[in-house]
Amino acid sequence: MSTQNASASSLSSWRTPAVIIVCGCIVALLGFGPRSALGFFLTPMSELNNWGRDVFAFALAVQNLLWGVGQPFAGAIADRYGATRVLMAGTLLYAAGLFLMAYSTTPATLTLSAGVLIGFGLSGCSFTIVVGAFGKLLPDEWRSTAFGLGTAAGSFGQFLFSPLAVALIGSTGWTGALFVFAALMLIILPLSLVLAAPPKAVNAGPAQPTQSYKQALSEAFGHRSYVLLVIGFFTCGFQLAFTTVHLPAYLADRGLSAEIGGWTVAAIGLFNIVGSITSGYLGSRMPKRYILSAIYFGRAISIAVFVLLPVTPISTLIFGATQGLLWLSTVPPTSSLVAIMFGTRWLAMLFGIAFFSHQVGGFLGVLLGGLAFEYFQSYNPVWWLSVFFGVLSAIINLPIVEKPVTRPLVPAAA
Repeated sequence: MSTQNASASSLSSWRTPAVIIVCGCIVALLGFGPRSALGFFLTPMSELNNWGRDVFAFALAVQNLLWGVGQPFAGAIADRYGATRVLMAGTLLYAAGLFLMAYSTTPATLTLSAGVLIGFGLSGCSFTIVVGAFGKLLPDEWRSTAFGLGTAAGSFGQFLFSPLAVALIGSTGWTGALFVFAALMLIILPLSLVLAAPPKAVNAGPAQPTQSYKQALSEAFGHRSYVLLVIGFFTCGFQLAFTTVHLPAYLADRGLSAEIGGWTVAAIGLFNIVGSITSGYLGSRMPKRYILSAIYFGRAISIAVFVLLPVTPISTLIFGATQGLLWLSTVPPTSSLVAIMFGTRWLAMLFGIAFFSHQVGGFLGVLLGGLAFEYFQSYNPVWWLSVFFGVLSAIINLPIVEKPVTRPLVPAAA
C-alpha cells in the first residue's frame, strides 16, 4: 500500500470515500455555480447605474484573468498545506465579492468585487482544488471515478444556478439574488473540513530523482506539441467566457425572455456533464488530438449556425445543448495529453499554464464582447471571431504528437 493510500485509510471512520466524494462534489457545485450565472446581472446593473455593457464586461474579464493567474499558486499551496485552508480562503473571498457586488455603484467597485475578489476566490475554491484533494484522500480504485464526478458537479452547478438566478432576480431583485448567492457560498466552509488531509498525506510520496520546475518549464516550452496545445486552449476560454457572460443579454436584445436565457445556460451545464464524460471515455480509445480538433470545429459550426438562423426559443435551447456537449469536454484530452508528454510530476503546473492561456482567452472574450456592443451595438463581430478561433484551433491541434518526450536521465533536483 502506498503512503498516500495508507494515509487515506487512516482517516476517521465516518470519512468514507463516499462521504468525501459527496462533500467534494457539493463544494465544486457551489464554487462553479454563481460565477456561471453572473451574466444575468449584466442588464439590471448596467441599466440602474447607466453603464455601458463594457463596464460589466471589463469586471468579469478581470475575474477570468485573475482566476487563471491565481490557480497555479492556489494549487501549489493546497499541495503543500492541504486543501482546507485554500478552500476556506477562496470561499471567503468569493462570498465577499458577491456581497459587495450588491453595493457596487461605480465601475471601480464592480471591478473590485466581481473582478478581483471573485476572481481570486475562484482560484481557491474551484473544482481543480477538489480534484487535488480527491487524489490525496481516496484510494486508487476510487480516484478516476471521483475526478469525473468532481468535474461533472461543477457543470451541474451551472445547470442549477442559471434558472435559480433568474428566479431570485424576479422575486427578490438582483441585490437579493447576490445576497443569497453569497450566503450559499458559506456552505463550503464546513464541507472543506471533510477534505482535510493528514499531514503525511499532504507531502506524501518517497523522494526520488526528478526534474526541477525550471527544467520542466524549459522542456515544455521547447516542445512544439505542448505549445500548440496551450495555444488551442486559448480558444476554449474565449468562447466559453463570452457565451456565459453575454448570451443572456444577446437573447434579451432579440426579444427572448430572461427565463429562456436561464434555461439555455442551464442546458449548457446539463449537457456538459454528458460531453465531459463522453470525452474522457473516448480519450482512452482514440487519439486525443482528433477529439480536440472535432470539439473546436464542432463549436465553430454550432456558433455559425446559431448566428445565421433566426433566434427562437427552440433554436436557442438547441444551441445551448450543442454547446454543452462541447463545453468542458476539452479538459480531459488536454490534461491527458500533458500527462502523456511529460508524466505526472509537474502535471498541475504544466496544466495550470494551459489553464492560464484558457483564462487569457476568457478575459479577451468577455472584454471584446462588451467593447463590440458599445461600438457596433452588436455582438456579431465577436461571434464570428469565435468561429474563426474555433476553426484555427481545430487545425492547430492536428499536428500534436501523442507520445512521451525523449529525455536523458536527469539528476535529482536540488
